[in-house]
Amino acid sequence: MTTKEHWQDRPEGGGFFAMWIIRTIALYGGRGLARACLYPITLYFYLRRKPERLASRQYLQRVFGKPATMRQVFHHMHSYAATSLDRIFLLARGESLFEIETEGLELLDACIDRGHGVLLFGSHQGSFEALRAVGARRPDMSIRVVLDKQKTPAMTRLLEDLAPDIGANVIDASKDGTSIALAMAEACRSGAMVAMLADRGRGHESLRHAEFLGSPAPFPISPWLLAHTLQVPVILCFGLYLGGNRYRVVFEAMADRVEIPRKQRGPALDALITRYAQRLEHYVHVAPYNWFNFYDFWQQDVRGTAVHDVATLGERVEV
Repeated sequence: MTTKEHWQDRPEGGGFFAMWIIRTIALYGGRGLARACLYPITLYFYLRRKPERLASRQYLQRVFGKPATMRQVFHHMHSYAATSLDRIFLLARGESLFEIETEGLELLDACIDRGHGVLLFGSHQGSFEALRAVGARRPDMSIRVVLDKQKTPAMTRLLEDLAPDIGANVIDASKDGTSIALAMAEACRSGAMVAMLADRGRGHESLRHAEFLGSPAPFPISPWLLAHTLQVPVILCFGLYLGGNRYRVVFEAMADRVEIPRKQRGPALDALITRYAQRLEHYVHVAPYNWFNFYDFWQQDVRGTAVHDVATLGERVEV
């Protein structure tokens, strides 16, 4: 992948048949056997996916301040494979095979108890499925996830086969911005948690830059515009993979309400994105092999400068 190629243009790794094989090995052979299979699988993708390999090396050099070794790059890609495998077990069997510790869960509980909905902003770091597992501890509270189902169709189909209710609880981010915002508003009105990843912009979104790992990096503005529109609490969440069967899910308060004054929109967005980037960088240093943006994050190509149509939804969507 060159600096002119957008991350959305990269094909999904493997395919449905490959995913089906892994699922079958996992569910019938057990987690130990499935994890043993990850080494040759990771080696295959390490050798075949040069753009992702180079992106991993560049990222790890930023984190560690020195050139990354082949072993470190392999470990990075293996960590991604391990968390992807664990998604199968987390959906099929819940927390039973894992040790999941939590930090800041009381913040989430307090927001839930108000009954007005809450936005959870995460990142492509660690496991979002661990968040779902924690959410299952509150069966009275539904969680809706904003996810682009078109980007990874094989993985999406696999996960929905394992847990059919997943599909019903996904807000498809491949749809137009108005549909996304209306679905999020409806979920918040019902008191649900709405989770989305706030670190990666799609090709038609406007981005703003914030300092991240030593250089300005582009972040999407649409999550913050949606938060301003919906006027519900925003909590940052990070599902960190600690190795083996251990995860740590962290919740941090971001804002009770996000306010973006029309006349000060640029500075307000910059302040929000900068704070988000700072917390993201903190957890990248805590768990450096958890960062799963396998493209040149700092030089991602923006295929258009038009703001995603959620930018004007503040005048049209009420919660």
